[in-house]
Amino acid sequence: QVQLMESGGGSVQAGGSLSLSCSTSGYTSSVHCMGWFRQAPGKEREGIAAIDNRGRGAYAKSVQGRFTISQDNAKKTLYLQMNNLKPEDTSTYYCAALRPPYYCAAEHMGHLSHAWGQGTQVTVSS
Repeated sequence: QVQLMESGGGSVQAGGSLSLSCSTSGYTSSVHCMGWFRQAPGKEREGIAAIDNRGRGAYAKSVQGRFTISQDNAKKTLYLQMNNLKPEDTSTYYCAALRPPYYCAAEHMGHLSHAWGQGTQVTVSS
């Protein structure tokens, strides 16, 4: 079973940047896709970014061009660099793991991932 732990959330003003990290451990060989989803109070989960085991990233339209997903396989760590943050990005962010048969896509991370961390809060003020 894969274990995930996020870090790096916080508060920032609109236009600012934050970087999230996610350390992974456990049985990861069955995982072919890692990513991030977010969930704000009273809202559904939104898958926002995904990266496959070849390093190819995919993004939701809401974050395309502002967020960058990356991974360091040696460190077993996933990252999310968030630039030009907006108040609507305020949410709890979770890193997640996806197994086959689902293909690696940002929109799959919110509802099809089989494991996720405890989440980290990101607050963007206007």
